[in-house]
This record gives sequence, C-alpha cells and structure tokens, in this order.
Amino acid sequence: MSDHKQENRIADDLNRLVEINQILNSELELKQQLKFILSTVVEMLGCEAASIMFYNEDDQLLKFTVAVGAESKGLESIPVPLDGSIAGMIFTRNHPLVINDVSKEPNHYTVVEERTGYQARSLLGVPINIRHQTIGVLEGINKLDGEFTDDDVQLLLLVAAQAAVVINNTRIIEELQEANAELRQADRLKADFMAVASHELRTPLGIILGYATFLKEEAEGELSELAKTVHGAAMRLRALLEDMTNMNLLYTGATELRLQPLRIQSIVSEAWNEISQMAESQKHQLEIIQPDQDIWVHADDRLQGVFTNLLKNAVRFTVPDGEIIVRISAGEDDILVEVTDRGIGIPPGELERIFEHFYQVEHHMTRRYEGLGLGLAIARGMVELHQGRIWAESDGPGKGSTFKVQLPRYRP
Repeated sequence: MSDHKQENRIADDLNRLVEINQILNSELELKQQLKFILSTVVEMLGCEAASIMFYNEDDQLLKFTVAVGAESKGLESIPVPLDGSIAGMIFTRNHPLVINDVSKEPNHYTVVEERTGYQARSLLGVPINIRHQTIGVLEGINKLDGEFTDDDVQLLLLVAAQAAVVINNTRIIEELQEANAELRQADRLKADFMAVASHELRTPLGIILGYATFLKEEAEGELSELAKTVHGAAMRLRALLEDMTNMNLLYTGATELRLQPLRIQSIVSEAWNEISQMAESQKHQLEIIQPDQDIWVHADDRLQGVFTNLLKNAVRFTVPDGEIIVRISAGEDDILVEVTDRGIGIPPGELERIFEHFYQVEHHMTRRYEGLGLGLAIARGMVELHQGRIWAESDGPGKGSTFKVQLPRYRP
C-alpha cells in the first residue's frame, strides 16, 4: 500500500472512531449503538460481517447479542461453547486471534455454519473487557481483500474498548434504575404504613382519650393522677399520629396550601402559647426580639406548626431554668426567624441529617428524648412549600443550637 493510501486509510479510521465516540454520547439504546459499531467495523476492516458475543455465566456459554452482515440472521438462537470454538479460545485466553484460513482450525465451531448456511473463511477476534474482566468477544468475518493484519488487530482492539464503554455505561444506568426502583418501593411501603397506621389508630385512640378526659375531670385522689397520666400519654400518641399524617401528606404531594396574609409575630406568638405549659413546667424563660412594625408572610395556617415544633424542641432539649430566644428580623424581600436555645447542642456532622425522616441523633435504644424523628422533616417540607428554607447552626454538643427559618416577605 502506498504512503498516500496508508495516510488516507488512517484518516478514515480516525474519522470512524470519532463517529463511534459520538454514538457513545447519544441516547440510542444499547443494541442500536452496538449495531452501529459493528457496521463501522465491517467498513474499517473491509470484511463481510461482524458480531458481538457476551458470556452467560448461568449457562457458561457465549451467546450472540448483535451481528451485522451476511451471517447475522438467526445467530441469536445459537449458543457457542467455550471449549471447541474460536470465540471460546479468544475469551478464555483474553487475547486477540487472527485466523486467515478457518478451514484448517481444529477449534472451529461448525454448528454456526450448519445452522446459518454461511461459510467463514477468515476471522479476526478480540476480547471485550470491562474493569479487567472479560465479558465477551468481538469478531470480524471474511476479509474481502487479502488477510487480516496487525493493524486490523489494533483497530479492532480500539473498537472493542469503545464497545466496552457503551456496555459499561448501560450496566451502570440499569443498576441505578434498579436501585432507584427498590428505593421507590421502600418509600411507598413506608408511606403506606404511615397512612394505614395513623388511620387505624385514630378510632381506638379517640376512645382512650375520651375516657381519660372524663376520668381526669371526675376522678379524685390517686385515680385522678392515674387518669392524668393516661391522658398525657394519649395526647403524646395523638401528636405522633398527627406527625405521621402530615409527613405522609408532604411525602405524597397531597398537601395543598391555603395562602393568606399572616403576621409572622402572631404566628410565633401562637406557637409559643401552644407549648407554654410545657415550657413553664421546666421553668424556661422566653425572650422574643422583634421589629415594631408588622411583618407579613403569605402563608397557610399550618406554617405555625413549624415554629411550634422548633419551640417544642428548644424546650425539650434545654435544661430546666434555661433561656430560649426568638429573634424576628426582616429584609426587603425576606424575613428571618431564629429560635435559639442553650441546650444540648448538635454535633457538626448532624446539622443536615436531623432534617431527615425518622432520624434521631441519639441511638434509638439509649436515647433520652421522645419522638419519631419526623418533626424537623415536616418543618422542612412545610417551609419549602412556602418557598423558604430552614437550617440549623450549633457550635457543638453542650453549646446550644439555633434554628433559622427564612421566608419570602409579603406586603399586603
């Protein structure tokens, strides 16, 4: 071959390799991409046909996956053994193989010819490897002009490496899709459980709460104290059921906001009133720092639950006689509410995780504080529905914490 022809061939081959690279970035399905690669192999090598076989671990056989050219029809139904076949030799040795006279090769697997009626005269095959593991074989069949050369071998090795990229990308995507499907199924089961549990427990809880309320009002002495204990436990259980219901509504996207202009000072004040009895029992002091003018948000009534939850946590995690500070400030477009306590603090690595569903900083077998770990997850969901954000800051264990809620400011 003259130098000029050699240069032209190299340029053509490079262009073909670039085209294959472009196919790698396309959205075609795996078989379409591999068929394009094989069509390119036939042109680049100047041969009649090409095929890709993958190894099937269950059967311990090679199976045709894609083929183009004269021998492509009916191949997918023909398994090829590792012993007694040229493809098996290439696969087990993990090395390229050139056979320019197939009729003289004792390992030639003639079943393929018998079933397809296509005669292989010459063959070039290379292994397909992913992460140092051989997964299949790429073959070119019947050179049209002369014999397969070392240049052909190097070219087919390059194409096999590109085919491996396509296959590997597809496998990764399939694994991710499978993992995502499993996660979605687990999430659905979790959501279904919360929906069923909260629904089924409401009726018996209502009966218990009714009787406990009646006994608390009517009973005297020791029986009255027992009734108060039962009533308190029933109220805590009702709060847990409300958390489960709210979390499920947020999770399934069934929560619809009924927006109206609300004073943020009133929202925070109502939230404090709701947990004031709990705070007084711990002798906590509350300080609210707020601007003189009214600050408005366009919000649903349920936004109050966010601050009730934050204040409840501040009371729960602050030692008796502790101080809780609420600071309200407003910018041109946003408002900021900060709830600061002098409580147990939060480790740096937990500042984001505390907003996850069911997450507890303490281990569930040894923790001192009650709750399902849904309150902050619900708070984040509700704040995000209002186009805001919520986050936590803390200098570490024993140094208290500050929860910050940023919301769009509304001007009636």
